[in-house]
Amino acid sequence: MTYPTPTTDGQSGFPHTRLLPHVPFPQPAQVQAQAAAPGKPGRDRYLDLLRSLALVRVVCYHLFGWAWLTVLFPSMGVMFALAGSLMARSLSRPAPGVIRGRIRRLLPPMWAFSVVVLALLLLGGWNPGKDPDSGGTWGWIGLVDYFFPVGAPSFPWHLGDKAGLLEDTWPAQAAGPLWYLRAYLWFVIASPLLLWAFRRVPWATLLAPLALTAVVGTGVVTIPGETGNAVTDFAVYGGCWVLGFAHHEGVLARVPRYLAVSCSSIVMAFGLWWASGHLGTDGWDLNDIPLAQAAWSFGFVAILLQYSPSWQELPGRLAKWDKLITLSNNRAVTIYLWHNMLIMATVPVIDLAYDLPFMEDARWSGALDTTYMLWMFVLTWPLIGLAVLGAGWIEDLAARRSPRLWPDGAKKAKKPAG
Repeated sequence: MTYPTPTTDGQSGFPHTRLLPHVPFPQPAQVQAQAAAPGKPGRDRYLDLLRSLALVRVVCYHLFGWAWLTVLFPSMGVMFALAGSLMARSLSRPAPGVIRGRIRRLLPPMWAFSVVVLALLLLGGWNPGKDPDSGGTWGWIGLVDYFFPVGAPSFPWHLGDKAGLLEDTWPAQAAGPLWYLRAYLWFVIASPLLLWAFRRVPWATLLAPLALTAVVGTGVVTIPGETGNAVTDFAVYGGCWVLGFAHHEGVLARVPRYLAVSCSSIVMAFGLWWASGHLGTDGWDLNDIPLAQAAWSFGFVAILLQYSPSWQELPGRLAKWDKLITLSNNRAVTIYLWHNMLIMATVPVIDLAYDLPFMEDARWSGALDTTYMLWMFVLTWPLIGLAVLGAGWIEDLAARRSPRLWPDGAKKAKKPAG
């Protein structure tokens, strides 16, 4: 059974083009007045909905490998934008404390995941000191990235037997998503400077990452190794992170909607045009085309945030998904970290069905072959639920909250007095 190789959801860029006119930045008093407005919700359920959709899309992409999903909904751009908005809100407090708090929330869930992955890698026979890409002493030193992600951690691309319980590419499947934590960490550290620059020259700061991606994401300037990957990721998603600033600070709301949507559509069209001339082996997978990924994600996110309705409660039919959306937001790090390993875990479970007596009939075994990916999809979600129960509470400890097994927002019924 094969399953798609995870990719580092994307990279791209944008040429030096000024799309939007200068809009005066709201003065601090205005921002404070908006923040103090009565009835302003503590959580924006629209943003929570976007984060949940992004997580579902990531799981589906890593399971089915459908390239068109990167066009349908650029999840990583959305997730970085939402994180940027929250970071801007937090930076109303002193920056050192905010950065320490963000890192503190990130590391314990990562440590739990990394211990499991490293144990499996080492028990499987991987020797970091003899790794062909980063062997010797540096191979062992590089394991630090599993516990403090200043870089993407190293892992063997092949380990074990193709005919084994899992395919020999399972390390890339398991450790691949950790690139996101590296990018998130660097965005957090850079945020005080980025926000300072944004408040002084908002549009230049907003468009600078796109221009940078046009340089480092197209081969004009090539930075080798892990440093190049980190710079490219920072450039590709930097525009989305700063869009989160613009959303929180009220800059996007001051741009006429017709102008924001029109300019965003032009940027997105450019991204698709660039992708059409640089298709890789996976076709329209924007993860393989940095410039297209950055342009498409930037425009897509700008439109989503421009239409942001700031719901205090989910409206209409969306209300029935309230508990799942609350749960996924409270356990976003856990779901993101563990989902790829859980997708792989469905394979040996489903393969047990081939040992059933009636599976000797070619019709039944053929039916399972045909619907194998569907069964993987169905089984992945209960496994994610088990991961939330088993490891999700670590997110609470990292946030200095009382641990909760299933934080879906449901209120426990009070026992009657007497």
